[in-house]
Amino acid sequence: MNTGYILHSSCWLITYAFILISINTNANETAERTLNERTLNKERSGFYFQSNNTQALQNDSFANPGLLWVDSGQQWFSKRPDNITPACQHCHNQDKKPLVGAATLYPQYDSTTKKLMNIEQRINRCRTQYQHQPPFPYESNELLSLTAYVSNLSKGMPFNVNITDNEKPFFERGRDFFYQRRGQMNLACHHCHEWNAGKKLRGDTLSQGHSNGYPIYRLEWQTLGSLHRRLRFCNTGVRAETYPLGSEEYVNLELFLAWRANQLLIETPAVRR
Repeated sequence: MNTGYILHSSCWLITYAFILISINTNANETAERTLNERTLNKERSGFYFQSNNTQALQNDSFANPGLLWVDSGQQWFSKRPDNITPACQHCHNQDKKPLVGAATLYPQYDSTTKKLMNIEQRINRCRTQYQHQPPFPYESNELLSLTAYVSNLSKGMPFNVNITDNEKPFFERGRDFFYQRRGQMNLACHHCHEWNAGKKLRGDTLSQGHSNGYPIYRLEWQTLGSLHRRLRFCNTGVRAETYPLGSEEYVNLELFLAWRANQLLIETPAVRR
């Protein structure tokens, strides 16, 4: 008996069964959503799809491992790059009040570059333009820490992303990305995070795919990670093309996800399985 063949066939049968259960077979499916069509009262944070233990870990202000990066980010915020260059807090004031609520508004259109900019890119813009330092690499501890710190200043505040005429084309591209089938699995984001939210996949409960906790500490990563890291993981999971961290494709999608999460409270640093 060829056990290798049986195992290979079984894997494909399981995959095919999941596709049949999860996906509508209409190959010409399109997303026809407008800004006014989405109802907000059905949205639930990924927190509610976690186990009691994971929820307790996130809520523990001492044990939450993501707070290590928040503390590190606070140090970077108050640290001068050299003896001449001012620290972040020099511009944003010692009490940080001007940054409270900032994370609820990103990504935003940047009039200088005429592109969309998320918090990570805004931090690096300040670093290069005002501190005259090289940008932090995406997913570096320094950038994750500063992003976690800035986002944590808005913890408990609802997302309030506004789609202006400037943001609209980026928003539409992000929305199209969310509803577009991709990869060998021929799946779109919404197949998991809208049609099958709350169901099990590989022992994990599918959430609605909201971004209100990032950067998050994932137990499977054993570290803090950005939203774009998670997006790449999802692309890999459906055997689709991945994009660079900080790419326009992911920032556009990030805008759509932020708008989709409007009125959900920021939880950074969230803890997920």
